[in-house]
Amino acid sequence: MVPMRGSVEHLLGRLTVIEGLVRQAVDRRRQHDCNPEDPSRGLYLSEEQALQLLDARVPMLGEEPDAELAAACQRIEAAADAAEQRGEEIRLRLLASRMGLSDLELDLFLVSLAPDLDSRIELLYGYLNDDVTRRRATVGLALELCRVPPSSLAARQLLGYDCSLVRFGLVTVDDQERSWLARSLRVPDRVAAWCLGEDRPPLALSWFLERPSPSQLQADYQLVRGVARVLAAGELVYVRDSPGAAGKILAEAAWREAGREPLSWRLDWWRSSADLDAVALEVAREARLSGAGLMVGPLEALSGREAASVGVFADLEMGVLIYGRPVWDPRWSKRVPALVTAPLLSPAQRSARWMASLDGIKAEDHLDPSLATAPLRLSAEQVDRAAVTAVLHAVVAGTPLDQEALRFGALAQNATGLERLARRIEPAVSWEDLVLPGPIVSCLQELAGRARCRDTVIEEWGMRPGGGRGRGVIALFAGESGTGKTMSAEVLANDLGLDLYAVNLATVVDKYVGETEKNLERIFTEAEGLNAVLLFDEADSLFGKRSEVRDAHDRYANIEVAYLLQRMESFDGIAVLSTNLRSNLDASFARRLDVLIEFPMPDAAHRRRLWEHCLGSAVPKGSEVDLDFCAEAFQLSGGSIRNIALGAAYRAASKSRPVGMEDIVRSIQREYRKLGRLCVEDEFGKYRELLEQ
Repeated sequence: MVPMRGSVEHLLGRLTVIEGLVRQAVDRRRQHDCNPEDPSRGLYLSEEQALQLLDARVPMLGEEPDAELAAACQRIEAAADAAEQRGEEIRLRLLASRMGLSDLELDLFLVSLAPDLDSRIELLYGYLNDDVTRRRATVGLALELCRVPPSSLAARQLLGYDCSLVRFGLVTVDDQERSWLARSLRVPDRVAAWCLGEDRPPLALSWFLERPSPSQLQADYQLVRGVARVLAAGELVYVRDSPGAAGKILAEAAWREAGREPLSWRLDWWRSSADLDAVALEVAREARLSGAGLMVGPLEALSGREAASVGVFADLEMGVLIYGRPVWDPRWSKRVPALVTAPLLSPAQRSARWMASLDGIKAEDHLDPSLATAPLRLSAEQVDRAAVTAVLHAVVAGTPLDQEALRFGALAQNATGLERLARRIEPAVSWEDLVLPGPIVSCLQELAGRARCRDTVIEEWGMRPGGGRGRGVIALFAGESGTGKTMSAEVLANDLGLDLYAVNLATVVDKYVGETEKNLERIFTEAEGLNAVLLFDEADSLFGKRSEVRDAHDRYANIEVAYLLQRMESFDGIAVLSTNLRSNLDASFARRLDVLIEFPMPDAAHRRRLWEHCLGSAVPKGSEVDLDFCAEAFQLSGGSIRNIALGAAYRAASKSRPVGMEDIVRSIQREYRKLGRLCVEDEFGKYRELLEQ
């Protein structure tokens, strides 16, 4: 920390000069006070006092101060020069430099500050104001002490509403109901504390202010240098961010390149109950006091209030860098910003960030964080937070840091906005639980590889096509009900270390025209900012064929499908569509699919594995259970086999005995009835006598 002794001595020395000016003003008042012992003094104005006021000389602008006080000023400034040569920081000089204050403005600031640092001055101000209840300098008294005639234009320029002292929040002018010369001047507590060496912001601001730590991530230097030049000129910059991009890192690097440490106003931490205008002025003052570069974002945290709110901080008279995901609207600010698009983090940059965040943390041997979280699109800040969450998760579990902890930490950075429109499913099944033919499993693994390597192929190898095509991975799972489509989506999400969100059609489809498209847009927008797999189960209900327009209903139904065609093409996330009526889907969706997988009904061998898997090793089974017969005799899907196994287990558990063949046969009979299939006794062979009558 920079020593503050010289700075405080300089401040107190300048206040002794103010004390000398106050002493002279008190002497002048005593010379003209006709009756100082009058107990009613201050309540009325006598004729003699009125004549003395008329004869009083008004100080002239530029009048030379007392020679003794001028000499004292020179000694104080010489001591400050010596302190600066020793490497000390002189706060008053920094204040004048950063706020652009003249010597006269600095004197007015000291006059306003004096009562907060010397109680004698407070009492003397009460005497000079002829009112013991008003112990702060008024505008008229401050101008008198600084030898500025109140009738001059300079007086208005020094303490008017647009002067540096008032505009930058160094001095507030209170008592607005009084005449201008009778209004009180006050220095905010934060400014007084900063002058004495306090660098911490007020508690009310500390909730949403952040001083970023030096980044280990190198941003594009040419872009950083260009942004830094604009900021150094005091202009406005808007960095458009995106999921997994380096917008915040770019902003921090640009301010450091401009020679300032960044001070970030986190809009996502800001409490909306506060007055935005007042907070913006306080934050701007904090940045000026500390000499920091002001960053504001993320802009999307304003939740639709951008048009009315962005101008509050965009129009501050200083260099401001704003970052966020929305497209900049010129109506938001009177100032014209420099528009910059933040580049996405490359796999190498993300890996470097992981390694820096986990430096010194005990982990499993050969654990590669970047490989374990390759399908996840995380910003640099999210990587830092994910690393902390992963370490804490490992501590709670009492295990070394492993791949599961890393994925848990990464997924903990997902927002919860999508849960209002889709059902979140925590994947609990893996490839071992999937009973499908080999070619189908290979297609699913290829799909997982696409999701895992898309940064390399699309960004590093430049394989992204034009036409607004997104970076997303879209697959269609088609097949009869119960053939494993939804379970395969869950396995895919688990393998990638992502959450699975199943779209809730009840919250999407709306009878009012255009509302369904709006709900879908919310889903797609939220999903693009999450590390998740988006599942459209029974997709034919949304992605149906367009038909010939015969009435308004057909027209608006076709608009909905056309919207989905466009939105799926620009989608940046991972989406799985499942349907058991592929022929009902619009043919135009085929071109927009990355992978199409047909799920067949299981054959006898796969049905045998499904029976074993669904009954499980923990379920007690009678010796008469014949799974070979069940697999050969009954042509069922995996979903039906699971329902039968579950029904048999409940039936056996209710009678406190192991699962027997009778339980299985009767569960098959009930599943047949549910599916609308005939129960032919010959199909049940030697177990026909176990059927319910």
